[in-house]
Amino acid sequence: MKTTKLVKSMILMGLLGVSILTGCGSKDDDKIKIGITQIVEYSALDENREGFIKALEDGGYKDGENIDIDFQNAQGDIATTQTIAKNFVSQNKNLIYAISTPSAQAAYNSTKDIPIVISAVTDPVSAELVKSLEQPKTNVSGTNDYVPVSKQLELIKTLVPNAKKIGVLYNTSEVNSEVQVNELKKYSKEYGYSVVEAGVTSTNEVNTAISSLVNKVDVLYAPTDQLVVSSMPIIVQKTQEKNIPIIASEKGSVELGALATCGINYYELGYTSGKMAVEVLKGEDISKMPVKSGEEMEIIINKDSLKNLSIQKPDDERIVYINTK
Repeated sequence: MKTTKLVKSMILMGLLGVSILTGCGSKDDDKIKIGITQIVEYSALDENREGFIKALEDGGYKDGENIDIDFQNAQGDIATTQTIAKNFVSQNKNLIYAISTPSAQAAYNSTKDIPIVISAVTDPVSAELVKSLEQPKTNVSGTNDYVPVSKQLELIKTLVPNAKKIGVLYNTSEVNSEVQVNELKKYSKEYGYSVVEAGVTSTNEVNTAISSLVNKVDVLYAPTDQLVVSSMPIIVQKTQEKNIPIIASEKGSVELGALATCGINYYELGYTSGKMAVEVLKGEDISKMPVKSGEEMEIIINKDSLKNLSIQKPDDERIVYINTK
């Protein structure tokens, strides 16, 4: 009889213990877990992330209160993007925000269930992230940073009117870059330009490639390619030695010394992605959310490069002038 009472008492205490532990669980368990994966630390992508987080806050989701943001930077390493994505999946994140094509592809390769909001991806269809921009039909949607190459060709015509040959340096293993190069080749013919390509697969190859390329071209086109933008200081050095202007695809490259761009505001692009994330967190079906494009275009010219290249300042009040960082 005593043994039976002892057993019952132990069982009761055990149940109470479980109840107490459950009641004292961490408040973090109730927070929505959001993983942010970014290919590299870079001004345009950093601004994009800031815009995303601000949109979450404006939508009622604040880090440390009702959401827990886990930001991971791959430092330019493709293999690391895969590791980050797999960790996010194993940690049961409620939503993943992927900034750049490699980061987005890694996330999508790792999960077909967790909603993935993307940004700074030039062509989500070619990257095989969505079925179409209008109807993704996958667990992916967000914003793209596509800027018609015609905008950059018009800049070349304005700033470098005597140019005939356009050089382009790009990462041959990045789908995003191949799309831009193919478009450049397609439309350059309409503007009377020929294109000289130089493909690289690592930063170690950039110095040799750009040193050769500047002897063959009149102007350099820099796509939104993480390998190229991370190598921009050496690219700027080599091109300026030969008095070759760089027309870039985004503001960050101009801040590092490229001559000009007609580009997207990456903060606003991130903010738009953040608003979409809020909709997803509130129950919207991401597979039915159209991918959005950046709407705010701006012409940005580097004053220092303009002077160094002895190019006449355009007479246009809409242009934003900046100095090299």
